[in-house]
Amino acid sequence: MARVAVIGGGISGLGTALLLGRRGHTVTLFEQDTRQAAEDPDRDFFDWKRPRVPQAVQPHSLLAPVRTVLLAEAPDVYADLLARGAREYHDFDWFDAHPPYRAGDEDLITLRTRRIVLEAALTAAVRREPGVEVRRGRRVDALDVAPASGEGRVPRVTGVRLGAETHAADLVVDASGRRSPVPGWLVAAGCRPPVVESHRTGIAYLCRWYRLRGDGPREPERVKTGSSAAFALAGVFPSDNGVFAVNVVLATGDPSRGALTDPAVFEAAARRFPASAAWLDLDPEPCSDVLAMAGLDNRWTALADDAGPIVTGLVNAGDSLIHTNPTFGHGVALGLIAAQRLAAHADGIAADPAGYHAWTAEALRPWFDAQVTSDRNNGRRLADSAPLSDRRAAALASCAFDDPVVMRARAQARHLVLPAEDAYGTDEVERHLTAWLAARPDFEPRYDGPTRDQWDALLPA
Repeated sequence: MARVAVIGGGISGLGTALLLGRRGHTVTLFEQDTRQAAEDPDRDFFDWKRPRVPQAVQPHSLLAPVRTVLLAEAPDVYADLLARGAREYHDFDWFDAHPPYRAGDEDLITLRTRRIVLEAALTAAVRREPGVEVRRGRRVDALDVAPASGEGRVPRVTGVRLGAETHAADLVVDASGRRSPVPGWLVAAGCRPPVVESHRTGIAYLCRWYRLRGDGPREPERVKTGSSAAFALAGVFPSDNGVFAVNVVLATGDPSRGALTDPAVFEAAARRFPASAAWLDLDPEPCSDVLAMAGLDNRWTALADDAGPIVTGLVNAGDSLIHTNPTFGHGVALGLIAAQRLAAHADGIAADPAGYHAWTAEALRPWFDAQVTSDRNNGRRLADSAPLSDRRAAALASCAFDDPVVMRARAQARHLVLPAEDAYGTDEVERHLTAWLAARPDFEPRYDGPTRDQWDALLPA
């Protein structure tokens, strides 16, 4: 069994520490923040200022791998998550009845919850785990690196440093997030630099949180959670305990972006989209200001290059490894997938991380590449207010809400089961799409959100 040091106590760090501990490894987790998620999700979510984790207050929908990893590795955490208010939503719940079952359908489930609820459930489980020690308020500020010995060898990380203290470890896991200092530490220690690929998204997010009133109407049924205009996207994220978020996405250079931080302007704009209007019409109670997040990129950080691992005794996971713009909601899912892999193969990875690096390139990198392509297209479209031109793509998007076969393909792509081209690229999907279009010969792609003139009329002069 390995001695493992985990840097970072976010969801990826907590998940990695928990799963390693349950496989019998001795784990020490270091987190510089003294506060932890507790029993009051509202207090932790709305009052905990976390400038190093800007995504913490943004809306999340937890994709199927979150559920499948937890059910396989920590079913008690999954039960706790539901007990705290998280809700299961199957993509087939859109229809009056689910279609005939096919293998894998049972996994096409989104968990509707705020990120803090998962964080609290993981925190509670880690606290119960005898093989895991959490050191809060302890900031790792360097790696302990032994120089390479022998031709063809590379340096080895043998632990972490906290000021004058050194904590020895057989394996160090960097789960310190998108702003990880570890690449800089490696270069300073004389290692070859990590291979970093970064792409700016050109997209900005604004969201506001609401709560359904106890004596008011319940959430709407059979209302799509997303709408679009040529220059903006809007969505609703149903969550736990009667809370939901309205989200608006714009190009970073859009001149209306600043005005939308005014709650009155934001809500007036959100009401121009059918998806968010249906929820705002329920007269919910606002729970937050308008929360903005921009400066986003997609970043892949590999601790291996063409010559192999640049160091042994160290791997990365979560946003330290693969950080993607949250449009598709991949972050938490990919972080727990990596945690499961690390827990299952920790001893071998500690001895030689080459296999882990090869696995990340095969299993995780394709989702990064897909996000980069999508963001490049979306950023260009939003900035240019481009008309919808891909009739087949628009038809697939609409057909999914009428046809369970196409909805299954949509769900498989969304939940990281299959790449979109494989999910949608079957003869069966093509037949169903062809039949759907034949019944709608006048179908043309169109936006359901406002025109630019309607949008600009909402803004202060």
